[in-house]
Amino acid sequence: MSQPFSGATDLAPDLRPDDLRVTRIRALRGPNYWRLAPVIACDVALGGLEHVTSADLPDFIERLTRLLPSLHEHECSRGVAGGFLERLREGTHLPHILEHVALELQVLAGSDVGFGRVVPSGDAGVWWVIVAYEEEEVGLRAVREAVRLLKACIAGEHVDMQRLIPELQSLWQQVRLGPSTGAIVEEARRRGIPVRRLNSRSLVQLGLGKNLRRIQATMADSTSSIAVEIAQNKDETKRVLESIGLPVPIGDVASDVEEAVDIAMRIGYPVILKPLDASHGRGISPRLDDEEAVRAAWRQPHEVSDAVVVERYVEGTDHRVLVVNGKVVAVAERVPARVIGDGTQTIRELIEIENRDPRRGVGHTKILTRLPVDDLTESYLAERAYTLDSVPAKGEIVALRPTANLSTGGTSIDRTDEIHPDNATACEMAAGAVGLDVAGIDVMTADISVPFRDNGAVIIEVNAAPGIRMHTHPAEGQSRNVAAPMLDMLYPPGSECTIPVIAVTGTNGKTTTVRLIAHLFRHTDRTVGLTTTDGVYLNNRLVMEGDMTGPFSANIILSNASVDVAVLETARGGILRAGLGFDECDVGVVLNVSADHLGLRGIHTLEQLAEVKSVIAAVVKREGHAILNADDPLVYAMRDRSPGDVVLFSTTDESGNPAVADHIGRNGIAALIENDTFVIRRGRLRIPIAAVRDVPLMMGGAARFQRGNILAAIATAYVQGVRYDDIRAGLLSFFPSPSMTPGRLNLIRINGAKLLIDYAHNAAAVEGLMELVRQLPARRRIGVLAAPGDRRDEDIRAVGRLAGSLDHVVVKEDDDRRGREPGEVASLLIEGLREGGVSDERVEIVHSEIEAVDRAVSLLGANDLAVVLADDVRGVLEHVRALGGVKTS
Repeated sequence: MSQPFSGATDLAPDLRPDDLRVTRIRALRGPNYWRLAPVIACDVALGGLEHVTSADLPDFIERLTRLLPSLHEHECSRGVAGGFLERLREGTHLPHILEHVALELQVLAGSDVGFGRVVPSGDAGVWWVIVAYEEEEVGLRAVREAVRLLKACIAGEHVDMQRLIPELQSLWQQVRLGPSTGAIVEEARRRGIPVRRLNSRSLVQLGLGKNLRRIQATMADSTSSIAVEIAQNKDETKRVLESIGLPVPIGDVASDVEEAVDIAMRIGYPVILKPLDASHGRGISPRLDDEEAVRAAWRQPHEVSDAVVVERYVEGTDHRVLVVNGKVVAVAERVPARVIGDGTQTIRELIEIENRDPRRGVGHTKILTRLPVDDLTESYLAERAYTLDSVPAKGEIVALRPTANLSTGGTSIDRTDEIHPDNATACEMAAGAVGLDVAGIDVMTADISVPFRDNGAVIIEVNAAPGIRMHTHPAEGQSRNVAAPMLDMLYPPGSECTIPVIAVTGTNGKTTTVRLIAHLFRHTDRTVGLTTTDGVYLNNRLVMEGDMTGPFSANIILSNASVDVAVLETARGGILRAGLGFDECDVGVVLNVSADHLGLRGIHTLEQLAEVKSVIAAVVKREGHAILNADDPLVYAMRDRSPGDVVLFSTTDESGNPAVADHIGRNGIAALIENDTFVIRRGRLRIPIAAVRDVPLMMGGAARFQRGNILAAIATAYVQGVRYDDIRAGLLSFFPSPSMTPGRLNLIRINGAKLLIDYAHNAAAVEGLMELVRQLPARRRIGVLAAPGDRRDEDIRAVGRLAGSLDHVVVKEDDDRRGREPGEVASLLIEGLREGGVSDERVEIVHSEIEAVDRAVSLLGANDLAVVLADDVRGVLEHVRALGGVKTS
């Protein structure tokens, strides 16, 4: 890596490198607003560098390209190599440069990434920089280092790239999946099996819900722990194999060197020593021909294990036979790390030449591992009268290790097609005797095509969690897709690997809709995992309380092996903050898009908000269904983004919506209201479900804003194969009560009056709620009004204005004012109430939510109605239940 010159540059006094700052950075692990794949998203503030381009900075381009000459390969918008450098010379802004540098640092670390995007955040002086990543830790580190690098280029400061790039490469190697796990994950994704990484190492979940399986490298959740214990004890393994007549080397276990010498004399020389319970060839001695050699070699295996196996040395080559689910699927001959002399160069020089092979890398980063130059190498060479400076004769093979492990520089030759059938049977018996579903059988034989009994071959080990790189990437011979039979074992042909995943988004109605959908599925005797704004549920049991509408809560459900169906409320905030908690869904429901949360997290328009919510439509499986509100133009437009079949719902019949009529005419599915009845339409087919007035959620037809929620739930159940009578039974048994829909249309009778508690928190929701309140019979209507403090002023005023039909209003403020000053939200609400025609005499302020509820209750007379816009729903419900004379409707 080239080094830059150092030394400060003369900058204009108003150009301060430290003005370039990342104010927020996060990894979005699932599909998101910017990309349907993982990205690093950061907010970049520029300060005095806001209008500065690369062309304005003295020597900046030269410094940057010296540091990263590979930037020349970036095409950028020009579509040709060198395109980005053209943009630099013409003058491009710093966030754009940061995007390219962060990507290039990841590429140099080892990642294959190329997606990047820079967009204005909507907040003055702040830009969004979005870059793809493969490994989260590498992506985050690359962005931070890219910022430091740009600052150094602006200031003309030194950057040690000789340190930085190896550090990034080392980090990439540490956090990426190992070759065995990586091969299985790659095959799983090729088959469409969901993959979820569970830790920073190799623990991976395949599938979802009741069909999930877990693997760690080549060990699965089906692998017997007893079998693993047997395989880890070499002496125990040998006894098990010996008991069924399989050939094993003669030997015994020693606890000290004297005992080892006695065993060696008893079984006869030559022998080898190896730790009783080690792996990867650690501590194994070379061939030992006499007592002196045994004593000299004792320390090496004994440092690895207190007990050491002494075995008769067997001539032959090392073979690994991979057995999966009782069948041999691959065979490899393993060749120890070695060099071949040319008569002129030293062993050290030959190792250096071999390590230049682009196939060799550190650890498991490449097909082959670099040849080792360490104390063990020198020790092993010394036993054979070599040093690293010895010059072997031309053609002379010099081994560097006694064992043929790939992790120490060994290579492999595929021999799968050569194994004798009797030998395959013996290896399958060995795996079965130990009890392993995936086993690596180590065989010492001169020729794997000759029966073991005919050439004195022996089985020297049975390995649990065997590495498979030697089979997937042999140095010679055919590559074997051994991940395929492993996945066939975990998911036999015809078996399911996932569960129905139903995601629901929209501005209003999400919680009621997911609760209703979950209720419909419970009528089919399935275990439903549900996430909502008030918690995570398994069937009706609350397992975690709180706003659970993001990827964390989705993971709780999708990683639970008891779940048959996942119903996930998916909010805007989670999509923007962390992406989705799933890659695909079977049903994606978008209810509506209206003004809420605008001005937050860079979303300033309804169109932008619709784009956020359209992510749900975009991740529907090709064989899945996107259920869209045909009455909302922004939602209806999402049909073009979904790869699945589109299902429409509309609160009118087909004559009232031409788009629905056209959809049905093309044999599409729609959920409608016809003749005051909820119906399913599919072409000419018409399936009546239930009369509008019979559905409790409609409150006798008065809760008109619930129609869309009900239609979406009906459509979801229908496309998922729920029977019509089960849909109907579910609708008729679902009530807007504190137990079924806490904080959503909870009507409570109290001393001859009524209290309606609802979580409505934006203008559209309040508008629908006030329409209901006007239709409910009441002598007088009282409101307890509030709005979230992080909404725009005009949105808060709109809440007040829409409540103008109330006879009396108690204005409160949420405990969390979300950045507002005390009394600020209340003042805005009162301004809106005045605009709605409510005089000041009919308004009072009680800041505490509980005290405001008490005040409203105290004002209630016979046949009065109070409506409470609750923030702490559970707290309000518990408080009201504690009041005297309460009866839940």
